[in-house]
Order: sequence, then C-alpha cells, then structure tokens
Amino acid sequence: MSSPRAPAPEAPLVSIVIPVYNEEGILSAALADLTEKLRDVDFEYEVIIAENGSSDRTVEIARDFGARHPEVSVFSIGEPNYGKALKEGIRRARGEVVICDEIDLCDTRFYAVALEKLLHEGYEFVVGSKRAAGAQDRRPLYRRTATQVLNGLLRVAVGFEGTDTHGLKAFKREAILDLVEECVVDRDMFASELVVRVHRAKRRWLEVPIELIEKRPPSIHLFRRVPNVLKNMVRLTLIIRLGRDL
Repeated sequence: MSSPRAPAPEAPLVSIVIPVYNEEGILSAALADLTEKLRDVDFEYEVIIAENGSSDRTVEIARDFGARHPEVSVFSIGEPNYGKALKEGIRRARGEVVICDEIDLCDTRFYAVALEKLLHEGYEFVVGSKRAAGAQDRRPLYRRTATQVLNGLLRVAVGFEGTDTHGLKAFKREAILDLVEECVVDRDMFASELVVRVHRAKRRWLEVPIELIEKRPPSIHLFRRVPNVLKNMVRLTLIIRLGRDL
C-alpha cells in the first residue's frame, strides 16, 4: 500500500522573480539582505532565481542559499537570455502577485508601494520607474541617456505611453499572464514588449518613482547590447504595428 502524499505547500501571496547572470560577486550578500528585509512582512513569499547561462559559480551559490532558505529556489535555462529567464520565472511563479526584481536592486520599498496599489487600489500592473517625476536615477550619465533614447524609440515605434520599461515591475499574475505568453521578443527587449502590451491592452497600470542605486556595473556591457536591442526593436515594431515577425 502506497503512503499518502504530503499536501502541496500553500501558494504564497508574492512571487519575487530575479534573473541572474554571472553574479557570484554579489548574489549571496544580496539574497541575505533581501531575506533579512522581508523577515517581518505579513505575507508569504517565494524568491525565484532565474539563472541564464552563467559561467561562474552563480548556480552553486544560489542552490547553497536555497538549501538554507526554503523560500528561495533556482532554475537555469542554459543560455544567456534575460528575457527568456524572466518569462520562465513568471510562468513558475505561484503567487497572486509577481514582482520582477534585479539582484543589484532588491528594493523592498517598491514592494510595499506596489502591493498597496495592486491589492487595495485596483491596479493590475505597476512599474518602478527611474524616469518618472520624483525618481532618483544615480547611474552614470551615459546609462541614463541610453534609457532616454530607448524610451524615445519605443514611443515612436510602438506607441509606448510611459517613462520606463526595464527594472522593477509588479503585477497580478492572473491578470497579466496572457500578455506574458503573447510576448515573442526575448533578451533585453522582453520587458519592453510586456509593458507595451499592457498599455495597448488597456490594463490598469501605474508608474511609481524609485531611487536607483546599483550595487555593481551591468554584467553585460551596454555597447555590446546595442546590436541586439536594435534588432529586437525592429522585430517588436513589426509585431505590434503589423502583426508579423521577422
């Protein structure tokens, strides 16, 4: 006679999805800081580390941390692809609310604001904007300029209505999952496509200002990302405007 199955763990209210790539230098300390900040919150949460193609000890460090903290799990997609990892992390999320964070940010102040907007004010999607009125973006000038240029291209190409697409986002999973599945552009432009689709689908969205202080330089140099961003900008324009892909 087989033994009875253990009951499935209760789904948390919040799933925090964090894509990582070659983050052995800050991963353990950042996760320790995040879990410490969340120690006294009044909701259940999970942290999903979405590893994508690291060549250092990122996976080993994440798994070791997860072994000591059952609320933290890790999976790998086997290739350097931020957007693919983030999309898969959202699919795996069990929470009513999904928060998309970055390992060099882990801004729990945004969590509190976003949860208030989503759970008590009826919003479905909240973006933590480093360009909104009241935001403080402390990155180098060339990176702030790159964000401004990308936003301008998105406005012209696909009718983007906001001030930011990358970085912190929070949303009601069931309200937005259909749009996540519709996204076809990956890598750096997945987040942009998702935000644009939210706007075009007339979901109830909001931007809130954040203070951005990064803990380390980007893991992939900005200028190495430019060709792929431009290629995917063309793809995104064809998909959104004409309904066809390359």
